[in-house]
Amino acid sequence: MADSLGFRKKFGVVAPSTNTAVQPEYDSMRPPGVTNHFGRIHIPNDPIRNDDDFNQLMVNIRTAMFEAIDRVMTCEPDYLILGMSSETFWDGLEGSQRLREGVETHAGVKVAMGSDASQAALKRLGNIKRIGVITPYMPLGDGQVRRFFTDCGFEIVRLKGLCCNSPVAIAHVSERTLRDAILEVNGPDVDAVIQVGTNLVMARLAGLAEFWLDKPVLAINTATYWYALRANGIDDRIDGFGSLLARF
Repeated sequence: MADSLGFRKKFGVVAPSTNTAVQPEYDSMRPPGVTNHFGRIHIPNDPIRNDDDFNQLMVNIRTAMFEAIDRVMTCEPDYLILGMSSETFWDGLEGSQRLREGVETHAGVKVAMGSDASQAALKRLGNIKRIGVITPYMPLGDGQVRRFFTDCGFEIVRLKGLCCNSPVAIAHVSERTLRDAILEVNGPDVDAVIQVGTNLVMARLAGLAEFWLDKPVLAINTATYWYALRANGIDDRIDGFGSLLARF
């Protein structure tokens, strides 16, 4: 018997406890008959001042992630979404594949991750080779993002790391700052702009930016939710978040 509200699909989502962007952005993109059910990865809101602090953040996420997955799986979702992106880019394409395999084996369902979604979305949007990238990370995290996209055959022309000083502070980055970052990494030598870091609030702004730049601008939360929907045969076109959800 189907779930009364999630009669098309129930998505389990795991995101860091400090993340305030993923849940509202996913819910704003949710079509009728699909429901999102969140499990929180418990991490402290420790300061991030340098690469060592950023590395400790990653340790905190890895330590608590599978407990969060176990909690959300008790509602028997059809599919799982990892609502954080830094870990999915770690150790390049090979590391991303290992993570996906480990999560799917543990959870017993398929999973959408920001890494897989990003490359799939870029390929779906056209012959994209050269990209501008925005992150909230320290240089250590930026290096992992560079490695992943390079492994996937993309060239990062410019990357802007915002060096946010705590996990919670990522969601405090203003639209004006994000707009300026988009313009900074863009150029005639860039085929598309993509933002990673799921606590940056950029889903709607990315859609608007496509009109300014006349090229694809992708937010990680949009790409990941699009990937989850399409992987489950849900083809609804959703306006307000750019061409990916509206056309593909």
